[in-house]
Amino acid sequence: MRWLVGHPGPSFSVADVHTGWVEALRALGEDVYTFNLDDRLLFYDSTMIKVGENAEGGDVFRKAVTREQAVNLAAHGILGALYQTWPDVVFLVSAFFMPPGLLDMMRGRGHKVVLLHTESPYQDDEQLIRAACADLNLVNDPANLPAYRALGPAEYMPHAYRPEVHYPAPGAAKLWDLSFVGTGFPSRVRFFERMALDGLDVRLAGPWFQLDEDSPLRNYADPDPEGCVGNEETADIYRQSRTGINFYRRESEDAHQGEGWACGPREIELAACGLWFARDPRPESDELFPMLPAFTSPEEAGELVRWALAHPEDAAEAAGKARSAIADRTFSHHARKLLALLNN
Repeated sequence: MRWLVGHPGPSFSVADVHTGWVEALRALGEDVYTFNLDDRLLFYDSTMIKVGENAEGGDVFRKAVTREQAVNLAAHGILGALYQTWPDVVFLVSAFFMPPGLLDMMRGRGHKVVLLHTESPYQDDEQLIRAACADLNLVNDPANLPAYRALGPAEYMPHAYRPEVHYPAPGAAKLWDLSFVGTGFPSRVRFFERMALDGLDVRLAGPWFQLDEDSPLRNYADPDPEGCVGNEETADIYRQSRTGINFYRRESEDAHQGEGWACGPREIELAACGLWFARDPRPESDELFPMLPAFTSPEEAGELVRWALAHPEDAAEAAGKARSAIADRTFSHHARKLLALLNN
């Protein structure tokens, strides 16, 4: 089949999901084209127009279009890509920037529209609007799967990893006792400040831009705390760490009464890299990773990390079992499942 796979827009996080699916579909012999929504968004949102000169004779510019107009222009570029490639399947990752009317137009022209929803259950209200315009919906958390199935075919599609990126390296130099990669939301700042990390070599990577001047976490955050970390660099950090941890931001959990069932992508990637990590418990995580300890408080999380550091052989054994538990959660495996769904 001929595919047009749309980029989600952001150049981090879900961008790796797009890359993983494109690689997997091509490896299975599918004819895959891509729609570069990320580049188009950047172009339209950063284009400036000269409107005159200031008193010193310097040029004065303004944005060519508003943010809303930039999103609309970037999204509508998919119509040209459709005409050039005329795909059997339009596969969109996230699709938050794609107007529902465009999705209806694609279906009306005979293209099968598949949406991969990456933000369930926390943004299901918004995702369900677009889900009504799809032939098949793939959801990263099945908590609200019945609502998607009320609109048409829908399946739970777990988070996946890329074996060429996420893999263990037992001989790698260990630079940190503990690493965490993610945005420093206030709930995470409060959590890590209470973990009693004194005496440990800790790496907090990602945008930690809300740290107080006297926060002890300033000793561990990146020199550029506003920078996002790519997936390849994230995997390298895991391989250079002795332990890891996963902690879901409470800004999402509390707003939805902790209704998330599926484990997030970081847990899958941590396990794929062979790194022992302490778990913020979720039902799926409890099922997948009973060999890895879950914590109920920052203090307990700190104690678990210190236990793993003091028992490296036991921690390595548990990490190996965790990696085996997610061995089939690759994009290639998921791509085969998608092809089977489309061929039924």
